[in-house]
Amino acid sequence: MNTLYLEIAVVVLGILLLMVEAYSSSANKARLAWVGAIGLFGVLILSFLPQHAPAPGTASAAFVTSDLLSVFFVRLILAATIVFLLTVPSFFPVLRRSLPAEREGGGLGEFAILPIFVCAGLMWMVSAVDFIMIFVSLELATITLYILATYLRQNTASLESGTKFLILGALSTGFIVYGISWLFGTTGTTNLLALPSAIAALPEAAVTPLLFGIGMILVALSFKISAFPFQFWVPDVYQGAPTPVTSYLSVASKAAGFVVLIRLLGALWAIPAVSHQLHAVITLLAALTLIFGNFAAIPQTNMKRLLGYSSVAHAGYLLMAVASLASKMAVPAIGFYFAGYLAMTMLSFVVLQVVSEATGGDEISRFNGLGRRSPLLAGAMLLAAASLAGIPFTAGFIGKLLVFEVALKQGHYGLVMLGCVTVAAGFYYYFKVIRAMYWQQPAEETPIAVPGALKFLIAVLGAAIIAFGVYPAPILAALR
Repeated sequence: MNTLYLEIAVVVLGILLLMVEAYSSSANKARLAWVGAIGLFGVLILSFLPQHAPAPGTASAAFVTSDLLSVFFVRLILAATIVFLLTVPSFFPVLRRSLPAEREGGGLGEFAILPIFVCAGLMWMVSAVDFIMIFVSLELATITLYILATYLRQNTASLESGTKFLILGALSTGFIVYGISWLFGTTGTTNLLALPSAIAALPEAAVTPLLFGIGMILVALSFKISAFPFQFWVPDVYQGAPTPVTSYLSVASKAAGFVVLIRLLGALWAIPAVSHQLHAVITLLAALTLIFGNFAAIPQTNMKRLLGYSSVAHAGYLLMAVASLASKMAVPAIGFYFAGYLAMTMLSFVVLQVVSEATGGDEISRFNGLGRRSPLLAGAMLLAAASLAGIPFTAGFIGKLLVFEVALKQGHYGLVMLGCVTVAAGFYYYFKVIRAMYWQQPAEETPIAVPGALKFLIAVLGAAIIAFGVYPAPILAALR
């Protein structure tokens, strides 16, 4: 199967659902999310058929590929979008209270359909091998995410988060366009596959403008993956955006940004004229991101902000592996880390969504006594926090172990030592949530009801965390 067919199928699914939504009643809006999830699950199954890149010499062959990296992350993005859509129907009561009441049910259907177009953009992004294609797919995804982040139009925090996301996202877009312009002006190409040979033919005087263009692109990608010092949008946007959108931002969008970073550095890592400088920059980014993300999370009292800074910290661990791309195990380590990260992060946000709706807030204090009010939710959050912290027999532990192993083999002893210190800091701030659930007294004793779809998600994501932590071989085999 041609790899382009998967993205085309996703776009067609989104368009068809938009047409159906125009004629559906308010009571039937939730069905759009179910249909979208089922449709994407069908695309996910099709992705396991033999994939082949567009035929050489065709127009699309210069823009997209179908290697193991793209196929794996296409599946990961599809899985993240399916989880997102399954959480949407239970979020509809919040949307009904926060959307204008001029038209009954207005805006509900679109909230279940727009993620499908984000999914298509991210799928193209991880398959792209040309910066023109990367830029177009990036804009399809991010412009739609701007809308989703500010969807609660009568909530000032949501409007603030969407505005900040839009302004800073536009700034990062300017950086990547400027960087691509310098790259094209210096090398004469925007294709990542042709970049090494084009750079090898450059005179020595062209290295400085080339590094400047690459630096601009790295600034934009650092914004997308929330690496220090370009992470400043994360806590505010995560706190103000709708909870399902926040979970999607923390996984799918970050994954696509890392794939582009891997492809860019993979094309440049073996070129002596630029590799030394790039290696130093990525190593420094990893160290600063680890320090800032973990230590900024310690004083947080809001659960969304804590998970936001946690997301920055996990970007630091992933950058440790990116700094070790010379190792054959670097990409499998990154891919496995993201597979586990999807399960544990989205599980924590599913629990947060239910608790926030039941208690009326996102503060950690809202989790007080959760072990009494809902043992299921408390157990799920305990498992997610344990995996995020890196407790053995969880996906998070194996992910960190693989990243540290790759970094050690490449001689990044300082990064590994720093990583061990920051892991200890992570234990502290994740334990705050566990302490609230099991040691603090609840504000009330009323049990918290969990919708059936979310019970199913909790079971699947929890099982994935344990399965990946006990038997990681299938994921690693798919990435080798």
